[in-house]
Amino acid sequence: METPIVKGSRTPWNKEKLVGQKRPFKLKEIWAIRVRLQLSGRTRELALFNLGIDSKLRACDLVKLHVRDVATGHRAAARAHVVQQKTGRPVLFELTEPTREAVGAWIEKAQLRAEDFLFPSRVTASPHLGTRQYARIVDGWVTEIGLDPAAYGTHSMRRTKASLVYRRTQNLRAVQLLLGHTKLESTVRYLGIEVEDALEMAEQTDA
Repeated sequence: METPIVKGSRTPWNKEKLVGQKRPFKLKEIWAIRVRLQLSGRTRELALFNLGIDSKLRACDLVKLHVRDVATGHRAAARAHVVQQKTGRPVLFELTEPTREAVGAWIEKAQLRAEDFLFPSRVTASPHLGTRQYARIVDGWVTEIGLDPAAYGTHSMRRTKASLVYRRTQNLRAVQLLLGHTKLESTVRYLGIEVEDALEMAEQTDA
């Protein structure tokens, strides 16, 4: 009779970690991170941060961008078109002037070619920046400006501009298109609109 093999229990990846929807960055937090990266001359991280905010892409799509997806030569485009890995649906996004400058500076500094990954990995086993590496970088930014890294993450990058657009326009359909969601209900849940609006109303109401 064979002795049954007892597998060791695996520790859940989220043990003792705060999980759930991550907060979007506020404008003052965006600028706090951006200024730190500029002053410290972190060209690669500045391009990654600005593009992460502007593109609203999931981490898996952002880290796999090629130079040709967002630029011609050393000049970044005003708009880019990417097919999302998760849904297979195309999404169009804009690159603001600060992002175009940061991306162009990074491409030139790293001497990247059109076919290269925009953010090559510094780990030789991987051709491009990994999602875990990206998450660690975001945690570093969050920590530098005194925020709780448990409350923010790579999804904060994706949610930030979408949340800002919604706050300014109240146009859910526009945000749905920007995020590449197939259902409007997904956009509502993603933005946490009902909860956020209720909290704002509560903050503005004197007891």
